[in-house]
Amino acid sequence: MPSVGHIAVGLAAARFPYPPSGLRRALWAAVLVFLSCLPDADVIAFSLGIPYPAPFGHRGAFHSLAFAAVCGVALGVLAAFAKLPAWRLGAIAGLVVASHGLLDTLTDGGLGVALLWPFSNERYFASWRPIPVAPIGARLFAQRGLELMLHECLLFLPLFVAGVLPSRRPPSRKAG
Repeated sequence: MPSVGHIAVGLAAARFPYPPSGLRRALWAAVLVFLSCLPDADVIAFSLGIPYPAPFGHRGAFHSLAFAAVCGVALGVLAAFAKLPAWRLGAIAGLVVASHGLLDTLTDGGLGVALLWPFSNERYFASWRPIPVAPIGARLFAQRGLELMLHECLLFLPLFVAGVLPSRRPPSRKAG
């Protein structure tokens, strides 16, 4: 799946809940968009000669729920050092990273997603797969890839809208 749907998830997640105080909304959104796309960094495996079906191949370990949990814990630790709400930020980060693998199970191609790695190398698909699989690499920007990205823009339009609407943060209550 092109990163369009993952970007929409990151943008929408940045809205609910509001960014922690001391963190600008744009930075919060950028962090969550980055995290929502992070599992696809495993495409580098192709250039390293790691085959697609290998545990560290595309849609392998980095798409697993365990990897999402590790990312959540890591962000939680960083948040604690920065005196930000560690548990909340770690949980949001973990959920956003986990959304990547779960969304990829909804695509109609590839070899599936190793959601349960390291406990199992089995790859999974959802029983309902409404998202066409997209080409990897530069082919994404060929006509077929662009058509698929447009399809995803429409499919994820509600999340894009939720992610870019102006903020209506409730007024802060001052101790009186």
